[in-house]
Amino acid sequence: MTANTEHRTLEVYASHGPASRGRFLDEQEHQSPTSRTPFQRDRDRIIHSGAFRRLKHKTQVFVYHEGDYFRTRLTHSLEVAQIARSMARALGLNDDLAEAVALAHDLGHTPFGHAGEDALDRLMTEHGGFDHNEQTVRVLTQLEQRYAGFDGLNLSWETLEGVVKHHGSIKDRTTLRPAIIAIDKNMDLQLERHSSAEAQLANLADDIAYLSHDFDDALRAGLFGIEDIRPLPQVGKALLDIEKNHGNLELSRITHELVRRLISVFVEDILGVSAGNLAALQAKHADDIRNHKMPVIGFSSGMAADLETLREFLFKNMWRHYKVNRMSSKAKRVVTDLFDLFMSEPNTLPSDWQFSGGKALSDMTNSDRARIIADYIASMTDRYAIIEHERLFDLGPILR
Repeated sequence: MTANTEHRTLEVYASHGPASRGRFLDEQEHQSPTSRTPFQRDRDRIIHSGAFRRLKHKTQVFVYHEGDYFRTRLTHSLEVAQIARSMARALGLNDDLAEAVALAHDLGHTPFGHAGEDALDRLMTEHGGFDHNEQTVRVLTQLEQRYAGFDGLNLSWETLEGVVKHHGSIKDRTTLRPAIIAIDKNMDLQLERHSSAEAQLANLADDIAYLSHDFDDALRAGLFGIEDIRPLPQVGKALLDIEKNHGNLELSRITHELVRRLISVFVEDILGVSAGNLAALQAKHADDIRNHKMPVIGFSSGMAADLETLREFLFKNMWRHYKVNRMSSKAKRVVTDLFDLFMSEPNTLPSDWQFSGGKALSDMTNSDRARIIADYIASMTDRYAIIEHERLFDLGPILR
């Protein structure tokens, strides 16, 4: 093996860790066969971060106390990583990089899922807004403060590229948010180009995971029934196959078998289409994929249409179900109450959040203060946000 390849067999157009563009701060990593590659180090740093652990109690769709079985941001991220890693290995791509991007992609999410993000974005309207993808970049480059030599996780160029371009290349630089502008200025992420094949896989693995598993959660929550989803593309075929092979089953077994089949059909479609695209491109380097006119990883047109139909069904019958809307309404009130209180009385913040860079929040501009308060609220788990709200707004029999 040369110094620019992994110590295992990957395709020439895969992202090879030893050939990484490096990190913002050079750590002089060892390249011996027994050392971790740069992307393995990235994955490990993400898993050991405080932000990753907090995903355990952050909402995917259902607030944590609705039931222990429902998915959280942590279980979702693990499911995305498993799907991305499996697909990367099947295509001869770097599964470590695909896994790292998948594990990192949701680190900036607020408590209470998109309801919390919507509330925080509205509250931050006059202070630059709030976006969970930018917040992920802030976590990775600034807010995690664990290492002696730097803030953030000092991840490799390729992992940061995959996170920043999670939804694709960025052609319009006028839409860039400050944290992304800053990291691009320091590391030149070549935003107009596509991301690596591994990052493209992680992006689509996200779609596969939530579209498949949301059916499981919604069925268990009773938001709709099996007969309601039988007419849907791919779902009806999967249900017929389950019934043919297993007869009548209880709901828990049906939903598990359904999720298995949906993931399989989505993955097989991506692998078939992507393998054909890669063969036609005849790429000799990872940059050939970045420079191609279109993404090389994708679904067939028919499967993409089926996925959109499933997304529309879930939007109407799960994500906007009145039970979910009620949870979202309460969640937005919690976030709004906390933000407004901390803005007007920053001395109610925990002591280590009352100062930044040696300056008191009370002496800062409104926008600087608001950004730090947004960082604090975004870092909360659902449970902690609820407890903080009770401490600050529920007087109870005694003042706590």
